Amino acid sequence: MSWNPTQNPKCPFQPDNGIETLIIPRARDLGGFEVRRALPAPKRQMVGPFIFFDQMGPAEFITDGGIDVRPHPHIGLGTVTYLYQGEFEHRDSLGTHQMIYPGEVNWMVAGRGVTHSERTSAETRATRHKLFGIQTWIALPEDREEMAPDFEHHKQGALPEIEDTGLKAKLILGSAYGETSPVTMQSETFYLDVNLEAGTSFPLPDNHEDRGIYVTEGSILVAGDTYEAGRMMVFRPGDKITVTAGEKGARLMTLGGATMNEGRYIWWNFVSSSRDRIEEAKEAWKAADWEKGPFRLPPGDDQEHIPITPELERGIPRNPRA
Repeated sequence: MSWNPTQNPKCPFQPDNGIETLIIPRARDLGGFEVRRALPAPKRQMVGPFIFFDQMGPAEFITDGGIDVRPHPHIGLGTVTYLYQGEFEHRDSLGTHQMIYPGEVNWMVAGRGVTHSERTSAETRATRHKLFGIQTWIALPEDREEMAPDFEHHKQGALPEIEDTGLKAKLILGSAYGETSPVTMQSETFYLDVNLEAGTSFPLPDNHEDRGIYVTEGSILVAGDTYEAGRMMVFRPGDKITVTAGEKGARLMTLGGATMNEGRYIWWNFVSSSRDRIEEAKEAWKAADWEKGPFRLPPGDDQEHIPITPELERGIPRNPRA
């Protein structure tokens, strides 16, 4: 899934509490469905390999309502879908047809190119339903950007769980606190879904250079300062950081990993260390040669696709570090 915001997230001044960058996503209503984008931001393109971070919902749909993200392409990244509520029906050009439910993870590696769609299933559309979750993109290392595309799905029970008094966490990707997720990664990463009861403290892992927190529900205190839901904090490397849940508790997504020293160009759904590679992918998608070109449409969902519009065509690949 992707969208093209007209406004960037804000990065306001923040006090000296270990936070290097504070990001306030701008919300956009996509017809009764709200999306908040935290990454990329003007002062922060990535947190570790995480280059895109969207909060989807929470939203409630009446009968026959739902999400229809038509087939669209990706290169140079991996997409991570993780839901709190609702479901998606995923199809891709590898032939994958996979439902995803809360607590599970879909990991699609685009590599040299893949096409996928995400829709609400017909069964779910028959009733009132909710959707709430997080979707991220992870930039692939430069020497892995053209790898063969791949897809993995892992059930809720396959993801390691970390529990302590007032704390429950699920390790979605990478390694943290002595646990390792079964999801195949191409670079050093950690990504956790953390639930905290009121007043519970939680230390960030200190064995990763880049570390961030996104508050999805409730609030947290960092060195005495309160941060409500809808805030992303990126912390200074090397600092020992412990956060504490506010009076209503908190749900967090913690993320990060090894710093990628080289920036990335981003245009629409394409990520690459090469601007020319993005232009090549753009022209291939415009050509719509599904038989001989580099992109295929997903089997079972090949009657439509998202075209490159004149508005998109005027877009310029961005590399904030260039």
